[in-house]
Amino acid sequence: MIDQLHHTEQADRYSRQERYAPLGREGQAKLSDSKVLIIGAGALGTGIAETLVRSGVGQITIVDRDYVEWSNLQRQQLYVEQDAIERIPKAMAAAKRLSAINSTVQIEAKVMDVRVDELEELIGNTDLIMDATDNFDTRLLINDMAQKHQIPWIYGGCVGSYGITYTFLPGDTPCLNCLLGEVPLGGDTCDTSGIIPQAVQMVTANQTAEAMKLLSGNSAALRRKLLSFDVWRNEYISINVDGAKKQDCASCSPVATYPFLSSSNLEKTDVLCGRDTVQIRPARRQQLDLQLTAERLQRLEEGKVEINPFLVSFTTGDHRLVIFQDGRVLVHGTNDTAEARSLVHRYFG
Repeated sequence: MIDQLHHTEQADRYSRQERYAPLGREGQAKLSDSKVLIIGAGALGTGIAETLVRSGVGQITIVDRDYVEWSNLQRQQLYVEQDAIERIPKAMAAAKRLSAINSTVQIEAKVMDVRVDELEELIGNTDLIMDATDNFDTRLLINDMAQKHQIPWIYGGCVGSYGITYTFLPGDTPCLNCLLGEVPLGGDTCDTSGIIPQAVQMVTANQTAEAMKLLSGNSAALRRKLLSFDVWRNEYISINVDGAKKQDCASCSPVATYPFLSSSNLEKTDVLCGRDTVQIRPARRQQLDLQLTAERLQRLEEGKVEINPFLVSFTTGDHRLVIFQDGRVLVHGTNDTAEARSLVHRYFG
């Protein structure tokens, strides 16, 4: 009897969506058969993931390179204080919470920095890519990969009280490479201007609305315009960018070469948004033994060593170095890439 009651309650889970005529049961069934890749598990990524999981998208893969910190809790809605205390990788903490929200959705978490090889592995039979990143290098990579495999993707960005989003449809709309220099896509960062959560929520609401249209078979309802807004200044602008599509674009034209997939095999350094932190990414992915790494650092007797199943943290002087299993290192306490490389080479070779 209890099992029957539980089954009845589960069957009612999406009833309010199904009663929305443009979606209906047919659209809901398509959502449940969909697979979405979310790149980034910060403010945008957590909002996107929670909405899509609650809406019943069948499979979600969420990818992030970072771990939860106290400053994230102001706007990154899936995390709790204990995640910050334990420095749990964002993808893992998000997946745990998402599974508790909807156990019927298949959720896969990946703790990694997304570059060309990683994205090729992740893309699989993905129906849609959701951009929740904080830099244009990664977005241009997503753009070229989406164009190459003809997969739609939805761009989103926010800083301060400002937000922007656009739905890219390979073979139809302009691509991100087409838009560069044509529309105001970049500028300030959360490091220089801060951010309020309402800007995040507006972006994710628009991104996920577009996602549900696409995945449920309602492509005719897509906005097809670039949306930008400022929730503090009460500004809302919709821009037709169809004319920005370039016939000779290296990323989306018939003779595309996908230039942003041709990255050189060199060590990469990134100053992370909103933090006094540099990421050092090795030229080739590794499979480190974190326990051995922690023991070696402890023998140095130069700082405090902490370890969990996902990373090793080493605090020395004014810096904290966090190394992940794939060989990536976050150097906290500096935004000088040369200084960060020096510290990484000193302690990790």
